[in-house]
Amino acid sequence: MRRNVKMAAGLLCTAAMVLTAGSTAFAEETKTLKVAMECGYAPYNWTQATDENGAVPIADSSEYAYGYDVMMAKHICEELGYDLEIVKLDWDSLVPAVQSGTVDCVIAGQSITSARLEMVDFTEPYYYASIITLTKKDSDYANAAGVADLKGATCTSQLNTIWYDVCLPQIEDANILPAQESAPAMLVALDADKCDIVVTDMPTGMAACVAYPDFTLLDFTGSDDEFEVSDEEINIGISLQKGNTELKDAINGVLDKMTAEDYEEMMNEAISVQPLSNAE
Repeated sequence: MRRNVKMAAGLLCTAAMVLTAGSTAFAEETKTLKVAMECGYAPYNWTQATDENGAVPIADSSEYAYGYDVMMAKHICEELGYDLEIVKLDWDSLVPAVQSGTVDCVIAGQSITSARLEMVDFTEPYYYASIITLTKKDSDYANAAGVADLKGATCTSQLNTIWYDVCLPQIEDANILPAQESAPAMLVALDADKCDIVVTDMPTGMAACVAYPDFTLLDFTGSDDEFEVSDEEINIGISLQKGNTELKDAINGVLDKMTAEDYEEMMNEAISVQPLSNAE
């Protein structure tokens, strides 16, 4: 009898050890997805003081990040069972951070351009952003119906974007100012009358018109005189280190379950709760 008791006790002890080891292994398998963004590019992403609306803490900061990109990152992590860490970086630091492996991916309103594809891989698009123009309501260009009507405009846009590199050169006799380091900086330039127009994408333009009521949005999409950009250039994707097919396939698996209507619903929600202005 004593022998049987000892054997039973030994089996229970072994089972407990197996369960403990299994729990530890499970905990170790929980992945934290490190996602980089500017945290200053509404409505895609921005910085706020609290966790209102479900904002996520920014790593090594007392502030929080929210916006469309954060909403998408949260959804991806929920679907994949990952923890989420938001890393705040300057626009020009995003691609190098992915290349070096400092972060797992960038979700920051990046267009899928051929130049970027030489440096990083991209997922399927997680948004489709048409090109628009912003000007002031009392501007000489407020009634422009196409790119030709922007002739001679003093203009600028954000550094290293198709807006600056591809669209602005299509404006005849344009006075193209140096590129701005960020989207908020380009909006400040327009608000301060340093330029007549800026070119950007639809979500940024819609958010800007909320923050700056004297702005007006010009959309030439579908007209005979729209900006000429490729389909790829208006596709917004998530960038990853080249060769990271495991994460790319996992994220694409989540995006494949979503529709363009899902993206629009999420973007409209982001625009509705954005701060009035991200400009300092």
